[in-house]
Amino acid sequence: MTDTVFAAPPPAHTDPSAAALVDPALVAFIYHEARLADEARYSEWEALWDDDATYWVPMAPDADPETAVSYINDNRARIRSRVAQLNTGVRHSQTPPSVLRRTVSNFEVTEAELTKGEVTEAVVTEVERGGTVTVASNFVLVEYRFAITLWAGRYLHTIRRTEGGLRLVGKTVHLVNAGGPIPTMAFLI
Repeated sequence: MTDTVFAAPPPAHTDPSAAALVDPALVAFIYHEARLADEARYSEWEALWDDDATYWVPMAPDADPETAVSYINDNRARIRSRVAQLNTGVRHSQTPPSVLRRTVSNFEVTEAELTKGEVTEAVVTEVERGGTVTVASNFVLVEYRFAITLWAGRYLHTIRRTEGGLRLVGKTVHLVNAGGPIPTMAFLI
């Protein structure tokens, strides 16, 4: 028998006040992104992504996306292609389509690309100036397709403010059971 390796979540910011620093607009954006995925509003979901975006679901928390095998490792073109496939409605792995509902919670700023300073209240103004902020959160997703499948883990959303509003620059999904066997993932986690 082989040992199952479970992925540990990435480390959170060491400052416990990081949760208090999350701009409510960023949290609302993350809730909106989750709702669009749950409701199979794929084209609207895709419109949230910036041109240099990446969508990554690693098999281990310390994996390198350039060298390690991943469940998903999409650049912007592959995100567009994935959405086009989902929009056809003709995917054997999604016949019938999954019904999804997720809960997202425990938001905290884990990283900010600032012109100066640390992760502080300046994060809000930095995002307003076009910098990026990475917000970590926990999630539980319930999928129903013939039976209930439970997915859980930690999201890392990297968000940038542009003239057109908030844009998703990166989404990393650290699954709790990433190191073990997982069922087919033919939807947007």
